[in-house]
Amino acid sequence: MNLYLLHKPYRMLSQFTDREGRPTLADLIAIPGIYPAGRLDYDSEGLLLLTDDGDLIQRIAHPRYKQPKTYWVQVEGIPDARALDRLRDGLTLKDGPTRPAKLRRLEKPEVSPRQPPVRSRRHIPTSWLELSIQEGRNRQVRRMTAAIGHPTLRLIRTAIGSWRLENLAPGQWRREVLHAPRSPSARSKR
Repeated sequence: MNLYLLHKPYRMLSQFTDREGRPTLADLIAIPGIYPAGRLDYDSEGLLLLTDDGDLIQRIAHPRYKQPKTYWVQVEGIPDARALDRLRDGLTLKDGPTRPAKLRRLEKPEVSPRQPPVRSRRHIPTSWLELSIQEGRNRQVRRMTAAIGHPTLRLIRTAIGSWRLENLAPGQWRREVLHAPRSPSARSKR
């Protein structure tokens, strides 16, 4: 069982092939037989897990296992306490209510510059939030921040469960050493 942590860059697909010629994971990692455990949108950045173990993919990606996913989100404007409480309490999107999110404000985090840079407007400030959710609906974080009136400008996934992006730069990856769980019979032989 192999697991790889990859920092997916902005404007890259979370798959190995594309008929339209857009950048894919194959441009970064050439290890046969691995697949992404979940996805990250083309215009989002950050942690993507890849493995050759189908059961592990299921445990990482399926909502039934409730793996928290943590994001650093740059939003337009400065959300007030009421707007942040809406995220913390859960809100209703077009496809139904969200679960409550864990949330905190961030000072501008140290992140790699994005190419192209996030648009800036002289009279509209931006702010950063750290948001953790246990769902993974299509473009959910972006839709949640838009619902409180603060559209997402930049989205970086920093963690999935206990796996962290840490110091990986965009396009870098590392292999994670996994220890297979012992079977009950192996434990009783100690």
